[in-house]
Amino acid sequence: MEKVSRSNAMTVDVEDYFQVSAFADKVQFSEWGNSKYPIRVENNTDRLLDIFSRHNTKATFFVLGWVAEARPNIVKKIVEQGHELASHGYAHQRANTQTPESFREDVYRSKAFLEDTSGIEVRGYRAPSFSIDPSNEWAFAILSQLGFTYSSSTYPVKHDLYGAPNWPRFKYKRPEGIIEIPIPTNKTAGINVPIGGGGFFRLYPYLLSKILINNFIKQAKHPYCFYFHPWEIDHTQPRMTDVPLKSQFRHYLNLHRMENRLDRLLNDFHWDTISKVYELNE
Repeated sequence: MEKVSRSNAMTVDVEDYFQVSAFADKVQFSEWGNSKYPIRVENNTDRLLDIFSRHNTKATFFVLGWVAEARPNIVKKIVEQGHELASHGYAHQRANTQTPESFREDVYRSKAFLEDTSGIEVRGYRAPSFSIDPSNEWAFAILSQLGFTYSSSTYPVKHDLYGAPNWPRFKYKRPEGIIEIPIPTNKTAGINVPIGGGGFFRLYPYLLSKILINNFIKQAKHPYCFYFHPWEIDHTQPRMTDVPLKSQFRHYLNLHRMENRLDRLLNDFHWDTISKVYELNE
């Protein structure tokens, strides 16, 4: 089958395996990158950059500030290879668990370091675990004040860690001036079904994901936005055994299949950065 001709947004949330929200109660911030939880994100990001190069694909990388400070070469390689650099905050704290003051400090610290390291303006932001919802709409005003122009921080689904099921499903401009790009869903029987990537992409058989993405593109008449993480192509990463079984299932499911599925996805659809696909540079 030929590729669908419309370009869609390929995005990567650059964080390491020990920084995910599912393990937040297990791994302390002070332990990040120590001998117990060694850093693997640089090697995994290098592998992704090679994969994207092989497929002639550009992507938007939402880089965690802590990762950028620990491995600044990640930032430099992303920019040197023509990808879009964006912020994922600093310490991977869910925005809906922060105060406005701590949120501002976290996001400012990340943006400043990314810009100092790369020498370019960072315009995009994605909240860890898509954690902007009705409880913390004030976050958009702070993003605008800090100089961001767009966000991709909402997922209009019901989930135990995130979700704003009644919020818009497609790109829109917030009253605060921020353009928000929600993670894609298909509406079935009045319910928003998650199809944006990550764990759901590893859960669904690839052919089902392809059908769901094609349906979104044809029915919604909007670009599709895919997300995943560097640790998802790393099936040999250290295993967390003393965390809830649900967290283990979500994190480790089909990691060994992810790289092959990613190759197929890059072959089957056209991809580019968020700014180009959603025409945010105009």
